[in-house]
Amino acid sequence: MVGITAFGAYIPFNRLDRRKIAEAYGEPVPPGEKAVANYDEDSVTMAVEAARDCLAALQPGSLGGVYLATTTSPYREKLSAATVAAALDTPDTVRTVDFTSSLRAGSAALLAAADAVHSGTDNVLVAVADCRTAAAKGQFEQLFGDAAASFVIGSSNVLAELEDACTVTGDVLTQWREADDRYVRAWEDRFVVSRGYGPLVTKALASLAGKMRLTPGDVHKLVLYAPSHRYLAGTARSLGFEQSQIQNGLFGEVGLAGAAHAPLMLASALESAQPGQRILFATFGEGADALLFRATANAGRFMPHRGVTGHLQSKKNTMNYLTYLRWKGMLDFEPPRRPDPERPSAPAMWRNTRNNLAFYGSRCNSCGTPQIPAQRVCVHCRAKDEMSGHRFADTPARIATYTIDHLTVSQDPPTVFAVVDFEGGGRLLCEMTDCDPAAVTIGMEVEMTFRRLFKAGGIHNYYWKARPKR
Repeated sequence: MVGITAFGAYIPFNRLDRRKIAEAYGEPVPPGEKAVANYDEDSVTMAVEAARDCLAALQPGSLGGVYLATTTSPYREKLSAATVAAALDTPDTVRTVDFTSSLRAGSAALLAAADAVHSGTDNVLVAVADCRTAAAKGQFEQLFGDAAASFVIGSSNVLAELEDACTVTGDVLTQWREADDRYVRAWEDRFVVSRGYGPLVTKALASLAGKMRLTPGDVHKLVLYAPSHRYLAGTARSLGFEQSQIQNGLFGEVGLAGAAHAPLMLASALESAQPGQRILFATFGEGADALLFRATANAGRFMPHRGVTGHLQSKKNTMNYLTYLRWKGMLDFEPPRRPDPERPSAPAMWRNTRNNLAFYGSRCNSCGTPQIPAQRVCVHCRAKDEMSGHRFADTPARIATYTIDHLTVSQDPPTVFAVVDFEGGGRLLCEMTDCDPAAVTIGMEVEMTFRRLFKAGGIHNYYWKARPKR
């Protein structure tokens, strides 16, 4: 039996109320809000957070593969799945693959992971994340949101068995970006739906239903990618499904999250799945993938650390429209009156990969005291060169002291720098993110989150920041 053995999600803390867009342009907008990645987030950082959400019951060392699916990779030529694997502290023998260039990248990665497990590979992590930018005052700006979902595909303790799948390919030009395009482009809606989305998704679902002798009544939840809420409901009903069977598309809470949209809906459906229930999952992009899952007796025995439900409840929606434009890099501001950051050194990044990406410090072999950054001499017993590596990414911490800096260059001023004490030992000066500076207090519980520090010379520099524990 091969299927999903763990799942997780990540939705950025910051949300933009769509009424702020209406106020800016005086035009009607859909109801609700959309999730907005912070200025220090991208598809890689969101994939890491989603993966951490589902790995609570699984050690990264047991992974045989790490697959990243996204249409918004930070690099056009560099494997981003390798960065995700490094941040998760997987073995260097893990298989890493990027799936990209299509909104079906997530389902393609899931199918590839299932094939790998059928062939004997151990657990394969699939992380799907997207952070697409839409041009101002357009329909996509109103619709697009940022999010990530993750799944472990394996053959032991399966929560939802992959019963069968069907793929239909169609080279229909619906949405696209050239190499130099900043924003997503699309053809007219009627053509997209009548010649692309509608017939291809219908054919994939009908083909799978024919193979499995499946009727709409046999399905508990339909997880269906759709260009908008209207097309989600209309397509589902045209296929014979009732409204109660349609999984919430999260358009009013998250937005249309690209390749991560249907996977996020799937993670949400798995949170409430009961043994024996079937989940029909379909994606679209130059064709369609349809996958049928059946919840096993293990359903309900695993829950992600936060999941879709927890992330929906953890949010701040006071962002103004100008901040949104600034974070998306759509406004030119006066540059800071100081030198630009220097390009990170590739040899230095290589030497410090374990410390910077996997967030390792050291632990004294003589007295057991953890310390970060890694030390040669123990701060407690003074033993020299008696250290072993110690990972701090999941260690609880509290703020020992902090400062609010209004002078440091930031996309979200002011910047909060905090000295955090880790439980059991270890003290670090680090930047805080996703926080209200006025609410930061000494003794506040914080957790670590993987973020992008800056970009210089075409190189993205990643490290860890602290955020209030939620």
